[in-house]
Amino acid sequence: MPGWVWWVPLGLATLVGALLAFRYGWIAATITETDVINAMASRYVNQDGGPGATAGDCVGLAGQVDGAWITVRCGSRVYHVNRFGRLIATSGADGFERPST
Repeated sequence: MPGWVWWVPLGLATLVGALLAFRYGWIAATITETDVINAMASRYVNQDGGPGATAGDCVGLAGQVDGAWITVRCGSRVYHVNRFGRLIATSGADGFERPST
């Protein structure tokens, strides 16, 4: 079997890894605290807040749990978000819960 047949899968795996690293680096470099707070405020108003919920109910804080970059507190609801903008945990009047994926 030719030698290049062994190197092509390694080259493709390296290329895919490099593209994923670039993507996650790009996300981490361009996401801002404002983006995260606005996204969680939108979620609060549309899903979790109920009637009368407004985006003005939300405030951003430094991460309050391990792995959290920002904690967004909206009324009695608390959202913990990591550096890539992913919701890692929520808590509120009904207790602590992990988001389903």
